[in-house]
Amino acid sequence: MRTNSDPSAARAAAAAAVLWLTLTSAANAAPPVAPDAQALRAEASDGSWSLQPKIPDVPVVTQDGAHVKFHQDLVAGKVVAINFIFTTCTTVCPPLGVKFGTLQRLLGDHFGKDAFLISVSVDPVNDTPERLKAWAAKFGALPGWTLVTGRKQDIDELLQALSSSGASPEGHTPMVLIGNDAAGSWTRAHGFAPAGTLVKSIEKALAATTVAGGSR
Repeated sequence: MRTNSDPSAARAAAAAAVLWLTLTSAANAAPPVAPDAQALRAEASDGSWSLQPKIPDVPVVTQDGAHVKFHQDLVAGKVVAINFIFTTCTTVCPPLGVKFGTLQRLLGDHFGKDAFLISVSVDPVNDTPERLKAWAAKFGALPGWTLVTGRKQDIDELLQALSSSGASPEGHTPMVLIGNDAAGSWTRAHGFAPAGTLVKSIEKALAATTVAGGSR
């Protein structure tokens, strides 16, 4: 029986095995629970929950170098999908970038008008706006997809409020938050879910605006 003695092939196989185990473990893991119990009003069987408006309005910097307030400028009154990435990640983050790049197309006219994408760096010490911009370009990011970094203490506060499981590159998970700020309705989803599934969740969030408006 022949054996493969090519060390580069062995390394590639090992790396593939590690990646498969990482993605499998992440897919099977339960989504993180919001740390602030006071923020939770209710949680349904589909993993959705309603939040009081407790998203901190911390200062952040976008991939274009703009200094904005996270809640006031990026979330308030909008429907958003938020994921958590860092630019040197080689496992879960590239698939998340591909997924958001696909969502831009599938959302059609809603994208950048009614629905927006936000990526929050979990490595703000190293992820400069320039690095975020270069990372986003790999996935064809268009206006309407905002990537943010900032001071570590501000980003840590933001990550905790958004229920990201770790305020560090080692601890983050492929979770996506889909929220309608005006309706106070938020859904957590797995970042590796089919793009069509995520689009349906975003469309549901868009519909919540109509329902909330009609109930006043």
